[in-house]
Amino acid sequence: MKSFRPLDKLKASYLRRWVPLSVLVGIVAGLGAIIFDEAVTYATDFFLGFGAGYIPPSPPSPIVMLMERPYMVPLITTLGGLLSGIIVYKLAPEAEGDGTDVAIDAFHHKKGEIRSRIPLIKSIASAITIGSGGSVGKEGPAAQISAGFGSIISRLLRLNVHDRRIMMATGIGAGIGTIFKAPFGGALLSSEILYKRDFEVEVLIPSFIASITGYSIFASVKGWSPIFVHATIYPFTHPWELIFYAILGIICGLIGILYVKAFHKSKKIFKESKIWKILKPTLGGLLVGLIAISLPQVLGTSYGWLQLVINGDFALLPIEIMFLLIFAKIMATALTIGSGGSGGVFAPSLVIGGMIGGVTWYICHNLFLLPTLSPAPFVIVGMMAFLGGVGKIPIAVILMVGEMTGTYTLLVPSITATILAYVITGDLSIYENQVSTRADSPVHRAGFSVSLLQKLKVKDAMKEDVLTVKPEDKVGDVAKMMMYRRIGGLPVVKDDKLIGIVTLSDVLQVPEEAREKTMIDEIMSKKLVVTYPDESLYHAYGKILGYQIGRLPVVDRAHPERLLGIIARIDLVRKHEMEVRLLLEGG
Repeated sequence: MKSFRPLDKLKASYLRRWVPLSVLVGIVAGLGAIIFDEAVTYATDFFLGFGAGYIPPSPPSPIVMLMERPYMVPLITTLGGLLSGIIVYKLAPEAEGDGTDVAIDAFHHKKGEIRSRIPLIKSIASAITIGSGGSVGKEGPAAQISAGFGSIISRLLRLNVHDRRIMMATGIGAGIGTIFKAPFGGALLSSEILYKRDFEVEVLIPSFIASITGYSIFASVKGWSPIFVHATIYPFTHPWELIFYAILGIICGLIGILYVKAFHKSKKIFKESKIWKILKPTLGGLLVGLIAISLPQVLGTSYGWLQLVINGDFALLPIEIMFLLIFAKIMATALTIGSGGSGGVFAPSLVIGGMIGGVTWYICHNLFLLPTLSPAPFVIVGMMAFLGGVGKIPIAVILMVGEMTGTYTLLVPSITATILAYVITGDLSIYENQVSTRADSPVHRAGFSVSLLQKLKVKDAMKEDVLTVKPEDKVGDVAKMMMYRRIGGLPVVKDDKLIGIVTLSDVLQVPEEAREKTMIDEIMSKKLVVTYPDESLYHAYGKILGYQIGRLPVVDRAHPERLLGIIARIDLVRKHEMEVRLLLEGG
């Protein structure tokens, strides 16, 4: 029998390890999504249905009903905020706000640790928030629930920190991919959402397995149809329409900047306010309720209204309301999440983007006679572009929205609009705990020595208390001092001005009998290679290696003759090693 090669053994070991673990996470994601989805339905029936005589429309066949008791809405949203606040702040404060961002933070800064109670508390608090009309989505709770179970499983199986992080990140993708019936996009999202401009490649294979498993379980109970449906297929056959899709992407990017800033500003205001923590989501709920009296479309996930826009039903959702809903949804989401309400920001972003797409189509269709007779393509592309920009997940969201709407025929317009929105929003993201690249994460930073040296400055490692010599000092005296103190080099200063540097090698080259007659200015190096306090250790180290020297005088940029300190090769190495050790201990 042919024996395994080392690579074959490695592959077999990897599969034996991660296939069962990923399937386990997927099972939890599927069952958790079913339970959570039912909880949201029951909560909505109780709070809005029983309290206000109103059930928000939902896809795929939204039914719009009149609100029997609109005056009750502020009371209901306030009560929902109060109950959510009590549950969260009394039992698990980390369950507040957006669950996806909390899971991202756990990956980067908490060794993949999520407390065991979080999945249950997050489920209850989020169901109450959504059911009472809070402007949030299901994906944040689903992500945190699955990620939390991934963390729990890894602790029970006593996995190491690295594997625990992979399990937790796998849970993020499985939870979102399952609740949105988008297993492919969800799996990719788990790798992309951790960073603004990078991927966690190791998460991909486990996430694909877990996401497909979770989706299969969830869809077996909830149905296999995409979340949003449309009457026909819209192939991309008019390349000149890319101009209008580009305009849509630019608009999504600009409004995305407003959304992110409003979102984080709201969080800051509530965080800095002296209101009792439990009452903060209560106040947020009240304000959302007041908005909903005039615009009930902001309540809950708003998915039913998004389906109406895809359908082009401007009778039930007039263009004026659609336009107002863009900004009302931004405000309602910022108030709900910013005040500490429990839910996700993924779904509101889709709704805002879809409304932007619908309004853009309406204007372009009437002004420029677009051949596209339905707003659906622009709505779908708007969903992708807006979320891809504000969430920094352009690739995953293109696939996810394609799965959620059952169409991949709009890939070219989607890429055009999404990349533009992504570029325009820059480093702004709705997820505060995202980092730019793996080099910026404590998880990987220790392995990125170059990046670490680029972040550290000369002032972090230099010695300020510097021993100096004068140009008229005798070489013999300086040689004895340098050998006694084990100093490799000294700056030469005259009248408080740096004029050169002398090394131990320089003084030892002078014959012993001539050292008492020779002065330092005769042997010192006058062509100085210097560095500055704000220069990176990377550049300083490059100078040391490039010029084959052991140390650099540190001078003032504005006054190069002014000596501020000195940095030797050993100082730089020690500082780097210390930072790496701290990162490893903290990671």
